[in-house]
Amino acid sequence: MKKRIFFGAAIVVLLLLVWFGPLLLYGLRQGYGQLRIVWLARPVEEFLADPAFPDSLKRKLTLIQEVRRYAIDPLGLLDTENYKQMYDQHGEEIMWVVTACEPFALKEKRWDFPVVGSMPYKGFFRKERAIAERDALKAEGWDTNISNPSGWSTLGWFNDPILSDMLQEKEGELASTIIHEMVHATIFVKDSADFNENLASFIGDAGAQRFLDHRFGPQSKESQDFINDDLDYRRYAGHVLAGTIALDSLYHSFTDALTTDEKRARKDTLIARVIRSMDTLTLAAHKSPSTRFRRLPNNTYFMSFRRYQAKVNTFRDECRTRFNNNFTLFIRYYREHYPYL
Repeated sequence: MKKRIFFGAAIVVLLLLVWFGPLLLYGLRQGYGQLRIVWLARPVEEFLADPAFPDSLKRKLTLIQEVRRYAIDPLGLLDTENYKQMYDQHGEEIMWVVTACEPFALKEKRWDFPVVGSMPYKGFFRKERAIAERDALKAEGWDTNISNPSGWSTLGWFNDPILSDMLQEKEGELASTIIHEMVHATIFVKDSADFNENLASFIGDAGAQRFLDHRFGPQSKESQDFINDDLDYRRYAGHVLAGTIALDSLYHSFTDALTTDEKRARKDTLIARVIRSMDTLTLAAHKSPSTRFRRLPNNTYFMSFRRYQAKVNTFRDECRTRFNNNFTLFIRYYREHYPYL
């Protein structure tokens, strides 16, 4: 009897390892990659005390500490140990994120993870592994993309450090990045990437504007630069999101009578039209935004804007109409009604 129980249990364990083995291996690799960054990160105070560290970057580190304090009080985000240390990237990328989408439908590939649930992206600390994942997905017929995030949140599993490349960002962009990631450590709903990212995008940008006005003054160069950059980005994002709606309509019009080549040709024609018409946008910078594309983007590009920007105006309108632009009250409401994980 005991032998049967033992062998039965062994078979169950073996089956679980076979079933969950790839996920377990991925988790171990990600944990090691994150632990390595945390282990090599140094307290901000060490960089500030280092006479060889550039003064311009010291000012950015000090600014991050001010942003962090402002995000906690008065904004009301969770006080953690995040962003009290910095990891020196030495100018190298350290994270690669793979996304995928069906080629003729705006339906993204999702990966299932413990705790956080289903996610539309998969990160890697080794470039070759990200490329291997992308190539496997491309072979299956998915539209794919690899990007390098400027920052990410480990949702409390680790003490997230500042990444040295963040210090190259302008004051407003830097403040938005820090607040965005702090939102993830405060409000995060399982299986709801679009909600989480859109909310963090709104709070990140709106919180950054309020910080800049508080720190430098509403008429300061820092504040005005961010207003102009944000206005440009909103116009650009609105254009891409309109293109997303057009693509969605196109895909729904496809019938089985069309060949794959015919579908691809119609898709490419529409995407090319969306890209060309970007140059009609009234932007303070990037007068010809279409020139940034060396080749046509695929569905993953459009889905990224849906994931991060499609609901931002909804949150902005809610903050204005329901909370009378009381930003702290808005954040408090979402903390209470959408508890962290």
